Amino acid sequence: MVPIQPGEAVITGGHQLPNDCDIHCLGLVYGRDQPEDQLLANCYRKALQIAEDKKINYVAFPAISTAAFGFPTKEATKITSETISDVIPELNAVKTIRFVLFDDKDLKIHQDILSDLKALSNKK
Repeated sequence: MVPIQPGEAVITGGHQLPNDCDIHCLGLVYGRDQPEDQLLANCYRKALQIAEDKKINYVAFPAISTAAFGFPTKEATKITSETISDVIPELNAVKTIRFVLFDDKDLKIHQDILSDLKALSNKK
């Protein structure tokens, strides 16, 4: 894999995963990589653009840059929601976006913030 910078994304084969490919995003380290909000948004935006270009229908994301990279989950989820809301109108191939989260606390934060996003995507 080619080295990438925070906020960038690349695609590789799925290797031993049950999917054909894997899109890798390099999240930022909170408090070090700047501008934090733009780099985080770029991760999602670029991953979804790759998925769209490759006609991938299903994408699953972790809470990028939270946990070990220190980005506060609530703030990160707001940026994620805004970014995906902006990108949804441009998506034709991508039909499902899921979040794979670490624990119930992260799940609750995502459910609260992303509920408006789900309503938007159902209108599409």
